[in-house]
Amino acid sequence: MKVILAKQAGFCFGVKRATQIAFEAAGKDRKTFTLGPIIHSPQVVGKLEELGIRALNSLDGLEQGTIIIRSHGVEQHEIQEAQQKKLDIIDATCPFVKKAQEHVKSLSEAGYGVVVVGDADHPEVQGIVSYGGEKVYVVASSDDVKKLPKMKKIGVVAQTTQSFENLKNVVSGCLLRGGEIRVYNTICDATAVRQEEAKELAGRVGCMLVIGGFNSANTRRLLEVCAEIQPHSYHIETASEIDPAWFAGVDQVGVTAGASTPKWIIDEVLNKIGQLNKSD
Repeated sequence: MKVILAKQAGFCFGVKRATQIAFEAAGKDRKTFTLGPIIHSPQVVGKLEELGIRALNSLDGLEQGTIIIRSHGVEQHEIQEAQQKKLDIIDATCPFVKKAQEHVKSLSEAGYGVVVVGDADHPEVQGIVSYGGEKVYVVASSDDVKKLPKMKKIGVVAQTTQSFENLKNVVSGCLLRGGEIRVYNTICDATAVRQEEAKELAGRVGCMLVIGGFNSANTRRLLEVCAEIQPHSYHIETASEIDPAWFAGVDQVGVTAGASTPKWIIDEVLNKIGQLNKSD
């Protein structure tokens, strides 16, 4: 059985940058926390906790120390709270996410109703929305656009892990809701490339494994992309979740991983498949 690993599997630029910042901070003698999990990988969060850096859900009760802003960013009021408390702030927000935040802010200030394409429950989206004014709307798809009020001016930005196809469909829907449409394509290039590569790989293998945190939006989207082409696509977080039955009668296995998946977990998955190969 041949195993093919996608070239773009694993950490993207923003995640790699954020984890480096966090692990470097762990080596310094100070009271340090992350505001929310640094990335959507329980294994990375666990390693940081072993090094003394704990993830906090809020700043309640924290009066001193260093706070690291996670790669997905946080809501604007949380940054302001940290500043008011005079905490040392290390901003590990992905630059692509930061750009989306800035666009929402400038569009709102220019009088646009802002449409954010993404998952309303995702922390990245919640952070992006917080930089806008009263007229900010989150839509998951073009179907949601039909529920929006008519507006003179509509500005559109996207969660960085959205598919380009979904953004295009939402923009098309917005053309029927507003007179002036201004669009910022804030989708991360790495996301688009990763999805296209996964799609191509899924079309030529008999089984597809997608590695990443179950709380990772971009990993779930990778699974959706693969499953549309290869029904035998499986989302796993670690090698221990692999079921040997998945590979019955399979000549080629494709492996990809979400942007928050560390290399050591990918390597463990590849080693597990290799062991199963030997035991056949």
